[in-house]
Amino acid sequence: MHVLPYLVAAYVFLTGCYGLATSRNLIHAVGCLAVCQSATYVLLLAVGYRDGATAPVFSDIKPGSRPVVDPVVQALTLTDIVVGATVTALLLALVLQIAKRHGTIDPDELRELRG
Repeated sequence: MHVLPYLVAAYVFLTGCYGLATSRNLIHAVGCLAVCQSATYVLLLAVGYRDGATAPVFSDIKPGSRPVVDPVVQALTLTDIVVGATVTALLLALVLQIAKRHGTIDPDELRELRG
């Protein structure tokens, strides 16, 4: 049962990579990239999970009396969510500019951008 979160993270990541590789639309590609990044949320939470542990708030229990979940991993996950939302917004803004300037969001039709 301890392997299940890692398998879910790998499945979500591979699903996003498959969608990214087969995408014929830039907006779809940005969405697939966001799905790839969401696999890191599952992975980080799986790393910080402990069986029988409580939240790291010590208001009602004595410190050290029972195990707690690592708060650093939770903070990293929240930071990852914020960075992911920012990157997605920036990429969608770039797709919007590409659509305005070139009139298409199909990557194959953007011949001017090829090297």
